[in-house]
Amino acid sequence: MAKGYWIAFVTVTDPDRYAGYQQQAPAAFANYGARFLAQGGAAETLEGTAYQRHVLIEFDSKATALACYHSPEYQSARTHRQAACTAQIAIVEGLEP
Repeated sequence: MAKGYWIAFVTVTDPDRYAGYQQQAPAAFANYGARFLAQGGAAETLEGTAYQRHVLIEFDSKATALACYHSPEYQSARTHRQAACTAQIAIVEGLEP
């Protein structure tokens, strides 16, 4: 089965409010078996809009990635994120092994 991935580009505009997201989101990710493959770190934007943070999260499937996003736990955390940053998030299906 193909894996599912969150690809997120984030620029934090209010670190204090973003802390609420950082406190709540890990529980949602843990409940859905998320594996962080990239989070922050050195990045170089070659085309398009530059963001501060780049995040790549792997799930067992695209359906699991979507279920995590739509879960009550993540939606609660999301309210903090939306008030504290600009972000672009996509959920994609990986290639079959």
